Amino acid sequence: MDTNTLATNSKNFINFINHLLTFNKQMELLYAQKPEEKDKPFRFNISSRVIIKLCELVKPILQGEPNVLRMEAPTYVFGDIHGQFSDMIHFLEMTGLPPTNKFLFMGDYVDRGNNSIEVCALLFAMKIMFPESVQILRGNHECPEVNGLYGLLTECEGRFGAEGKMVFNKINEVLCVLPLCAIINEKIFCVHGGISPHLKTIDDIHRLNRFGKIPDSGLLCDLLWSDPCNTGNMWGENSRGISCTYNSEAINSFLKNNKLQLICRAHQMISEGYKFFTSNKLITVFSAPNYCGNCGNDGAVLKITDNLVCSFIIIKPTNVKIK
Repeated sequence: MDTNTLATNSKNFINFINHLLTFNKQMELLYAQKPEEKDKPFRFNISSRVIIKLCELVKPILQGEPNVLRMEAPTYVFGDIHGQFSDMIHFLEMTGLPPTNKFLFMGDYVDRGNNSIEVCALLFAMKIMFPESVQILRGNHECPEVNGLYGLLTECEGRFGAEGKMVFNKINEVLCVLPLCAIINEKIFCVHGGISPHLKTIDDIHRLNRFGKIPDSGLLCDLLWSDPCNTGNMWGENSRGISCTYNSEAINSFLKNNKLQLICRAHQMISEGYKFFTSNKLITVFSAPNYCGNCGNDGAVLKITDNLVCSFIIIKPTNVKIK
């Protein structure tokens, strides 16, 4: 498949997706033939024209979706990916693909890892081809003020040269229109960060203008930045220096007010890949094993069956640096 061109018919999109899914096999083949290349990031030769075309096609699809998506199980739920495309492919090899299976991605697709471009390309292409089976939420890194500092801009400039900033801007035009939350079977509330003192009912989210940059405070900020915390205060100061923390009382109040059973979120690196909080009323899912190449954590994807039974697919870290 020539990744320098991408026509808009279904066959070419399927071929493009299938080509991206060969990433690990091609990487292993290259490293077997040229072991000296292992010290360099493996990347596909995807042209700026292809990325821009994907952005132009997927943006109106996402822009037309509501702030809060309504989904039905069964589905697979991904946490942070952070440019770790090889791990994303490993997970998809275990889950299966759309449209046979449904997916919810909960944000932080870019930065930190070496392959933000591949992650965006696959997510955008799958959304274009299977818009009902692939749902993509916004995370705190889906904002140029953040991903301009933590990896995406540098990757774009390194891969696309003089066109790098243009590609960066086009990708962010898409990332800045992503929906904010999803509710599965009217029972499971899915969001990147968490809840907020400004959030009483789901209607509060519907009223937000989600398009554009993430503000430094308020409901939109909290949905993407807040964290659970075991404290006596419902709402606390967040050590990240932005947004807030929320405790068990805040979680239980939100769930009760909105007739929900569980909050599912991402946003935090978890050693086991997932972690329950507040008597299983909240779960954090993190899908980037061995985060940043040295954290040694597991990565997880949540599987939710049609009767809302939750289980996990785990990837153990590889190539962990021994301290």
